[in-house]
Formats: sequence, C-alpha cells, structure tokens
Amino acid sequence: MSSFTIYPAIDIRGGKCVRLVQGDYGQETVYHDSPVQAAKAWEEQGGSFIHLVDLDGAKAGHPVNHEIIGEIARSVQVPVQVGGGLRTLADVELLFGLGVSRVILGTAAIEDRAFTEEVLSKYGSKVAIGLDARNGLVATRGWLETTEVKAEELAKELAAKGAETFIFTDISRDGMMQGPNTEAIVALARATGKTIIASGGVTSQDDLEKLAAYADQGVGGAIVGKALYTGSFDLAKAIEAVSAK
Repeated sequence: MSSFTIYPAIDIRGGKCVRLVQGDYGQETVYHDSPVQAAKAWEEQGGSFIHLVDLDGAKAGHPVNHEIIGEIARSVQVPVQVGGGLRTLADVELLFGLGVSRVILGTAAIEDRAFTEEVLSKYGSKVAIGLDARNGLVATRGWLETTEVKAEELAKELAAKGAETFIFTDISRDGMMQGPNTEAIVALARATGKTIIASGGVTSQDDLEKLAAYADQGVGGAIVGKALYTGSFDLAKAIEAVSAK
C-alpha cells in the first residue's frame, strides 16, 4: 500500500505563525505567536512531517526566519521541510545545517535552472520542487508574479533532472476552504510519474481521504494549514483515517 502523509503547515512571517489568503500579504491572520509551539502541538497530535514556509524569505529572496526554523527543527523529533526564498547553494546548506530534512525550491526552479539542477544533483530526494500555479501557470516570488510556464511542463523537465517530489499548489484554492484541485493534482502525478504533495484548499477530512485514494498513483500527501488552525477537522483522526485507506 502506498503511503499518504499529512503535512501540518506553519507559515512564518514576522516571527509568528500566520496564514495568508491566496498568498496575499495584505490578508494575513495570526494563528500562533510561537511557530515553535505550533510545531510541537502538531507533532503531539501525530504529525509525522512538518511543513514550514518562510514568508518573509519568499518575499526577500533569501532566508529570513532561519533562526526560528532551526529552533523548530531542534524542538521536534519529526522531519521538517522548508520553502521560501532559497536562491543559492549557501541558502540550502544553511537550512540543512539547521537540521532541516527537505528543502523546497520554488522561484529558483523557474528563474535559475542551473542552480536548481545543481541542488537536485547534490541532494536528490532531500529536495522538493514547489509548483505554485495560477490557472495552470507557475507563479513565483511569493506568488506575486505569474509566469508563462506551464506547471506540468516544468515538472516533466525537472523530473528528468532528478526531481522526485513536487508540491503542487493551486493558488486559487489556497486559504479559500473550497477543497483541493484533485483533478490537477492527479494529472500531474500521472504526467511525471513522481510523488505529488497537494497543497491549497484542503478543508475537511473527506478532502484528505479523497486525495489518499490516489496514493498508488503518486499522490503522496497533502499540506494542510487553515483548516487545522480553524478546527475544521482533527489532525489525529485524519491521520488515522488516511492510514486506513
């Protein structure tokens, strides 16, 4: 049976745990003053992998909240993955040095292919490619800019260069509590033959169970943010439900 992982998301801005609506920095809700305590809470509820985003870093183009990220990595026993502003090998090595298990390349995958291929060559499975799409086209720089690059085409190209894991976000669903774009997620998994982690729009345990049904086709997990913070469903129960699939 293929595994399906639920990734509790902690988006860090100004040192706090926040959520944005569709990546809009002007639509921010602070859910926890301490990202470290949030990470511990998700671990206690059964989270087996924590997803961190350095929102300040995504906007600045380099890690900003790395001290907090390091503290989180030291404070939990489960692995953490981090994205947001990674543009150089030094950025990547900084995070690995802090105890991060997987890094996520987003904007760099579009704007600096040589760097992306270098990181994939050096770190392989410890790298995920973040594909944040608006109407099927990849958005970059904290979703502030939309390119003309199709997410599926970029994924195929990078899969050929060694990428094994992709995180796909349909920006139109993010923070809207409307459910994930399952059709696009499954299509990407089939097109690449690689592991796709769904992100954006997960509202209920039912959403997760529907995604988990495609685990044998490459849908390897889902990142959940707002729904957890608003109490739409219980993390421990959701993990138990998808594990039974």
